[in-house]
Amino acid sequence: MKEWYGSAAICINDQHEVLMVKANDTEGWAVPSGGMENGETPEECCIREVKEETGYSVEIINERFVKETEIEGIFVRTSYFLVRKIGESLGIQDPDNTIIEVGWKSFDDVASMIHAYPEDQDVLLELLKTDASC
Repeated sequence: MKEWYGSAAICINDQHEVLMVKANDTEGWAVPSGGMENGETPEECCIREVKEETGYSVEIINERFVKETEIEGIFVRTSYFLVRKIGESLGIQDPDNTIIEVGWKSFDDVASMIHAYPEDQDVLLELLKTDASC
């Protein structure tokens, strides 16, 4: 079976909004994420993907969980990290040109929006309910 390894970033601001992106190949929103490049650690992948997809520099706070699944015959392992943004966004820098929108989403937004990965919705809502700002 083929394998894919990647990382995802959960960043919550002082207004209790989560940083999310929308790609041109889906109608749903997701936290910034992507696949690991050769020689990259999950943490390095997470930091790079956030920078590319949102323009924000971030630092890792901790690993929250690892999601493992199978998609179309491919084993997928994604490490989810809670991150803190550093400074302001320099704008989307996605080399794949797939990210079309970046936004900070409130609890109500996350509760009502279409998610690219619906299984992430409950995790995000739980973090937004607590004082998990980064």
